[in-house]
Amino acid sequence: MSFSFFKPSRPKTPPEVAKAIKDSLNALDTKTVAEVKALEKAMEEVEKNFVTMRCMLSGDGEVEPNVEQVSQLALEISKEDVISLVVHKLPILGWEARKDLVLCWSILLKQQVDSKYCCVEYIEKNLELLDFLVVCYDNKEIALNCGNMLRECIKFPSLAQYILNSASFVLFFKFVELPNFDVASDAFSTFKDILTKHASLVAEYLTGHYDEFFDLYEKLLTSSNYVTRRQSLKLLSDFLLEAPNVQIMKRYILEVRYLKIMMTLLRVHSNFSFSMIWLVFIDLNHPSAVLMLLELDSVGYGC
Repeated sequence: MSFSFFKPSRPKTPPEVAKAIKDSLNALDTKTVAEVKALEKAMEEVEKNFVTMRCMLSGDGEVEPNVEQVSQLALEISKEDVISLVVHKLPILGWEARKDLVLCWSILLKQQVDSKYCCVEYIEKNLELLDFLVVCYDNKEIALNCGNMLRECIKFPSLAQYILNSASFVLFFKFVELPNFDVASDAFSTFKDILTKHASLVAEYLTGHYDEFFDLYEKLLTSSNYVTRRQSLKLLSDFLLEAPNVQIMKRYILEVRYLKIMMTLLRVHSNFSFSMIWLVFIDLNHPSAVLMLLELDSVGYGC
């Protein structure tokens, strides 16, 4: 006769998972973080709960996720303020926990409950979370995690619009030139998404912040870093050639100040942005267009 002394534990429900995550994150208070053993124990609990969340959202490799449970967990995480907690606790989380969080973040943002993106709506009501994620580029330990999370947010127009118009947006002009190559590259990827994912929003922003934006962008185009100059020139072409930005493009390319920069860059990077230059020839009677022709001729791009 066999006896079973231990019953298999019952799988947690979505509300229980959300509450467990919230409680374990709240346990990472100032006192706990200051004590090594207490911190290790608390971190183990967080990591265990994150694994549970990951398995519920994406499956465990053998069992596919339950669609209803995924939606319910997204709703519960929004209701329990877990989104705010995971963002603010990100700097003290371990590597495994951060990796699981990035995966879960992507899935959670895409979940619709009653035709609404509940996690996105939560962030819309707590927009300071986006500022926090942007500023985290200054912390190289978590910069790449925050970058992934930001790019998921940028897929949604309302969140992209906030970042674009926030005070923290200008920080990207610094982050893309950070000495750490991996962090700078990731920051540039996020910067690129902000300027290319939603062309109409970008056109509206550039119309209202033309001088401020292009003054800062000029520093990237004239950077001492070759990679920065090359990437910035390519990105400039990418977003200015979008249909909603046509008036911005014409204004930009007809300014002698920027024209001179473009001519200098095209000597080295002639394969980029050349099509943008030719669009100005639509109006050859424009004084700046004539000047451009002369400049092109002087550097060997004569037509």
